[in-house]
Amino acid sequence: MSEEDEETGRDDPTPLPRRSFRISLFSVLVAAVVVAVVLGGVALSVAAGTSGATATHPPASCGPTTPKLTVHGTGQATATPDLLTVVVQVVVTEPTAATALATDNTKAAAVVAAFEGGGAQAKDIQTSGLSLQPQYSYPKGVPTVTGYQVINAVTATLHDIAQSGAVIDAVVGVGGNAVQIESLAFSTRDPSAVEAQARARATTQAVTYARALARAAGRSLGPVCSLNDQSQVPASGNALEGAPFASAVAAPNVPIESGSQTQTAQVALVFALVQARGHQAKP
Repeated sequence: MSEEDEETGRDDPTPLPRRSFRISLFSVLVAAVVVAVVLGGVALSVAAGTSGATATHPPASCGPTTPKLTVHGTGQATATPDLLTVVVQVVVTEPTAATALATDNTKAAAVVAAFEGGGAQAKDIQTSGLSLQPQYSYPKGVPTVTGYQVINAVTATLHDIAQSGAVIDAVVGVGGNAVQIESLAFSTRDPSAVEAQARARATTQAVTYARALARAAGRSLGPVCSLNDQSQVPASGNALEGAPFASAVAAPNVPIESGSQTQTAQVALVFALVQARGHQAKP
């Protein structure tokens, strides 16, 4: 037994296979490097696949290169009017300007008092026009002043439509043949509520159209790029321009029916279009 064997405590004098142990360790290191390379390749493949997916399906935006869809919607809402605006003209013609103005002032003040007696407040009554014009005749083609005409327009808003006929009767009663009904217009105290309802219905219709069109094209709706309100408030009321009313104190009240008013709204929507899930874009 050699001194080396005595130190290790081995009885077998056969030497240890040191080269085989070194070769095995080298093999383990090589295998570890191979595994690392493979895992790195997989990571790169996943990253490349993710990058490719991002390039194929970019996030939805309203950029200049993004396909877009423009749709229009129309909505309506109905309300019952609760206000009546009456415009009357007090027309007086007299030989002199001063006399015409004084007479018209008296009749116009009586008209205003009749409106107030029918429930209209001071804030509901407004002088909406006043004119004084000479009147001419043309004997043998020569213009000759024959008198002066004063027109005083009074606008009043009545809050009780059911009593508005009686109020108009009272106005005509105090003004006589000098009173002319210029126009009648129905409205509501809070038009914003019915307008908002009409706009909401118009927007809902536009979105429904857009979804159907996008689905037919194999696309999905992206973000809203723009929303424009294209509504126009229609003129309301029944005009009776230049219609003189004689005194009607003993006649039945003027029948006033408010009916209903329809508010129409129109909107224009622009959507960005994105590729629908599960649908492959054609090359």
